[in-house]
Order: sequence, then structure tokens, then C-alpha cells
Amino acid sequence: MNPEEIVEVPLHRVAHARTGDKGNRINVSLICYRPEAFAPVLEQITEATVAQCFGHRAPTAVRRYELPRIAACNFVIDDVLAGGVNQSLCLDRHGKGLSYLLLSMLVRVPRRCVVEL
Repeated sequence: MNPEEIVEVPLHRVAHARTGDKGNRINVSLICYRPEAFAPVLEQITEATVAQCFGHRAPTAVRRYELPRIAACNFVIDDVLAGGVNQSLCLDRHGKGLSYLLLSMLVRVPRRCVVEL
């Protein structure tokens, strides 16, 4: 098995997420398991691709903040919580549940970046 071989895997195979919500906004921190995964993840998981991933929730803005020293980035996504926890009738579509949507995105990375589950 060639560790430089490029493979396509769900994002959760190369990173994990932490999420919070406040009002009608969520933030999703994406932390790579291995530092060498950070560059290919940044190339593919952009503000535009995250907005597309959450498109069915109609975000009005997506901002990415990069934290290269810890191989992480934070996405702030506006207006995706159906008014927020106190207004929404949808109990499972808040911060933590929506992080799994991001982690299901597919990325192409060198095989050495993939964590075996």
C-alpha cells in the first residue's frame, strides 16, 4: 500500500469536529488528526463548499478562520438553525448534530492522512 496514494474518504476519516450554537448561528471547529492533512483539507473544505453542504439550510454567510499551528479551522455559519434553539421546532438540527453533516463531506487526501477506524 503506497502512503502517497490519493484516496477519497469522508472527512471524519481525517478530522474531527467540535460545534457550538448561539441564536441562529453555529460554529464548527474542524481539527485534523494529522498535521499533513491540513493543507489538502483547506483546499477542499472552503467557505463555498461548506455553504453548498449546508445549502438545504439556506445559510446567509459562511466564514472560515484558519488555525494552522494546530491544523484546524473554524467555520461560522449564519442562519442555519431555523431561528435558533428557542424558536425552532426541530430539536436535533442544532450545533452538534450539524457537525456530522460537515464530517460526511468527501475529501481527497494522501493515504497517510487517513485514520483507520
